[in-house]
Amino acid sequence: MAIMAETKLGQADVDIASMIRVNQAGEYGAAQIYKGQLAVMGDDAPHSSAIHHMAEQEQRHLDAFDQMIAERGVRPTALQPFWKVAGYALGATTAALGPRAAMACTAAVETEIDHHYQEQLDTLESENDPELTRMIAEFREEELEHKETAIAAGAEDTPGYPVLSAAIRLGCRFAIGLSKRI
Repeated sequence: MAIMAETKLGQADVDIASMIRVNQAGEYGAAQIYKGQLAVMGDDAPHSSAIHHMAEQEQRHLDAFDQMIAERGVRPTALQPFWKVAGYALGATTAALGPRAAMACTAAVETEIDHHYQEQLDTLESENDPELTRMIAEFREEELEHKETAIAAGAEDTPGYPVLSAAIRLGCRFAIGLSKRI
């Protein structure tokens, strides 16, 4: 039913549906990253409290996009099972490399999310969707806080940071591209 509703929408609405779909997928992936990190690091590791805080915000973002998907009849990405595994694995792997590597993961992911959300905000300037615009602007600010927290926690001091960051950012761009369509 949601697919039928989505196909009846105009081009601008399809772009909005794609925005909602990819944002929900991204917040879902972010929640999985933090679950993986906390599973490896536990509650007593350096930066665990910051990761818990960021995870709570990501869950709030996810809940908001889940609600918007339901209310607007947007088809979620079919890749969600893959993002569950990939996000958790990324979080667990970076946490296994150490607390700074976990923060490097956050800094890299949030760099891409900042660009992604800013592109959406630029597109939404010509649309009349104040609810989505407000959500994206608010969530973008929180994502930028996550990035600042990660950098302050030594993300850039991680051995191999430029390579790790570039790989994670590339993966994020790939995930964004796929989740817009699939």
